[in-house]
Amino acid sequence: MSAGNTFLMRWRVRVGYPIAIIFFLLARPSAFAVACGAMIAAAGLVLRGAASGHLYKHEGLATSGPYAWTRNPLYFGSALLAAGLLVAGRSWPAAILVIAYFLAFYPGVMKREERELLVHYGQPFEEYAASVSLFWPAWRSTGASRTPIHFSWAQYRRNREYQALLGFLGVLALLCVRWWVRMRFGH
Repeated sequence: MSAGNTFLMRWRVRVGYPIAIIFFLLARPSAFAVACGAMIAAAGLVLRGAASGHLYKHEGLATSGPYAWTRNPLYFGSALLAAGLLVAGRSWPAAILVIAYFLAFYPGVMKREERELLVHYGQPFEEYAASVSLFWPAWRSTGASRTPIHFSWAQYRRNREYQALLGFLGVLALLCVRWWVRMRFGH
């Protein structure tokens, strides 16, 4: 693994925490913005959850469910989740910061994972990659899944996807508190 890839993997989450704090400090939520943002973020959570219920890490190439539309439904779901939080936060500086964070880390992370999948799965991954886009969903099934795998709640739990839901609810609660404080005290 190259030094750049190691940096991306090691620092992606670590850098995310201060970005989240700065986002919260810059946020200027309103009730309407929080409601609209929550709906967008919910779509991201649903996509992430659906993908997680189809993902059997290190056991087989995921090509069913959302993986039939995009090779990275977890990251696309995360982008929707982040977009929803940006709408809820109602702050251009915060939005620019979060978008810069995503652009700095996620394209490299996706490329690294692609190389690992190619090494691990070879030709089946090449065929899958040729028919399914890297990030932006094709909103129509590509027929990528050769073996239908149905959504599994047990796999959702094994992949600990519920943590994304809990994190989202926590951030949403903080934005609601921030909105209430702004309304009550004018800050």
